[in-house]
Amino acid sequence: MSDDTASAADRVDAENAARPGAPMTHPEFDRLVRTIWRLRQPDGCPWDREQTHRSITKNMIEEAYEAVDAIEADDTGHLREELGDVLEQVLLHAQISSDDGVFDIDDVARELNEKLVRRHPHVFGDLAAAANGDEVMDIWDDVKRAERAAAGEGDAPEPGILDSVPHSLPALMQAQKISKRAAKSGFEWETVDDVWDKVAEERVEFEREEPGTDARSLEFGDLLFALVNVARREGIDAEEALAASNRKFRARWSRMEELARQSGRELDSLGTTELNVLWGRAKQEEMA
Repeated sequence: MSDDTASAADRVDAENAARPGAPMTHPEFDRLVRTIWRLRQPDGCPWDREQTHRSITKNMIEEAYEAVDAIEADDTGHLREELGDVLEQVLLHAQISSDDGVFDIDDVARELNEKLVRRHPHVFGDLAAAANGDEVMDIWDDVKRAERAAAGEGDAPEPGILDSVPHSLPALMQAQKISKRAAKSGFEWETVDDVWDKVAEERVEFEREEPGTDARSLEFGDLLFALVNVARREGIDAEEALAASNRKFRARWSRMEELARQSGRELDSLGTTELNVLWGRAKQEEMA
């Protein structure tokens, strides 16, 4: 952290604090930080004291997805609870590092704040206001390059265009981000019809391989990747689109279970024809 970065953050904070309605004190946050600290004390909770960054990695992912579920359901009460669970993960990781003498939650907040100020020169600096989200992302990339140069990495090889796409992202989301980065570099089809032709080509290659082989599985992945490119060209978020279809299927299946029980039966006792009839009824009710 440079003195210039710190002074810029101080200046911006003073300006922000002077604005009417600016948030100031957060006593509940400090109370929560102390609770997490207490859980990690020698006489605290054995489970919390045993945790490491790696042992609770999956918890961070799970809590984030549960928060997304609450958002998708427009359930603000549940969202409040789930955001608390996400925050607990952040604070616990910070406390683990604090106990190791590496960094604490104040370091996390300080570094994030300075980065936000630094990467928003169109808001906090002398750069002209950005007209849209694409311009903001261009500014973000320019600032990141400047950060690398200031850190003495200017002579180091530029990171690969795909290096910043996390490997831990869900495969569908990762595929769309990868294809978007590649397209931005010029690796792109001219029209959506060309992408559909690629989908057809990938299907042929998939069907050419023997069922049950690794090669067939790999070709199926290529087919999915091609479909993700269709979504990108159509302005569709592939991850959100599939999530919506999952929710729709869940809702229809639940309704089918209800309809079957109303007739005194369970779904697993029905034949294919009967299941298709119930599916049709659930679909009609949904459309109505």
